[in-house]
Amino acid sequence: MDYASLIMIVAMVAIMYFLMIRPEQKRKKAAAEMRSSLKKGDQITTIGGIIGRIVMVTDNTIIIETSEDRVRMELTKWAVSSVGVQSSDVPEAPKKEKKSEENEEE
Repeated sequence: MDYASLIMIVAMVAIMYFLMIRPEQKRKKAAAEMRSSLKKGDQITTIGGIIGRIVMVTDNTIIIETSEDRVRMELTKWAVSSVGVQSSDVPEAPKKEKKSEENEEE
């Protein structure tokens, strides 16, 4: 058997491990640590985009309030995407003020 081909296969597996598998394991570990450290009063964003404040934490679930009128939802911890309000990376387009433009024309 040709040793060069064996070395190439081992090198490909090692490259795949360091570029794909290891970073994914780090992300999963960080997400698990974040979810286990949730506490009452934290502002969170869920995977579905719901923003709320934690009012109760149990082993597997949390209860959040989503608005000022005290709407409460019970969610599993794995549904939490991030602590804090998640914003989009896309900048908002500038909005035109129609009312002020119309008033200036008159």
